[in-house]
Order: sequence, then structure tokens, then C-alpha cells
Amino acid sequence: MYALIQIIALLTNIVVMLVIVQFVIGLLFAFNVVNSSNQFLVQVYRSINSLLEPVLGPIRRIMPETGAIDFSPLVLVLGLQILLIVLQGIAY
Repeated sequence: MYALIQIIALLTNIVVMLVIVQFVIGLLFAFNVVNSSNQFLVQVYRSINSLLEPVLGPIRRIMPETGAIDFSPLVLVLGLQILLIVLQGIAY
């Protein structure tokens, strides 16, 4: 059981890092720090979006409209952290 929780924790950490990288690259594009003609960052951003969209899409449909701010990555990270806490509580 401990090994399974460690694997889930590792996957959770990877998803959280992907959300953070997506957020930072999005900010770099939004504030024009990096030009959107930088093909490498555009490809990285698209790849991360394609990985996270199956998870973030349902969260976006459930959440109410908040205008220009997207809180679905925050909800995802909080949900994953709560899942880890519950699993660790069950295992111990």
C-alpha cells in the first residue's frame, strides 16, 4: 500500500509541476516577455495544454464563469493534494 501511495504522490507532483510550468509560460506570453513566435516555448505550452486539458476541461465545465481568470488549475492542485492527504490517512 505504501508503494502505491508513493507512486500516486509522484504522479501528483508531476501534474503540479506541469500546471506551474503552464502558468509561468502563459504569463511570459501574456506580458510579452517572450515573443509568441518562439516556436520552442509555443510547442512546450501546447504539449502541456494537451496533457492537462482532459483533466482541466471537466473542472472548467463545473466551475462558474470568473471572467478572464481561470481557477481550474488551482482546483486541480488542491484536489490532488486533498486526495494525497486522504490516501496517506487511510494507509497509516
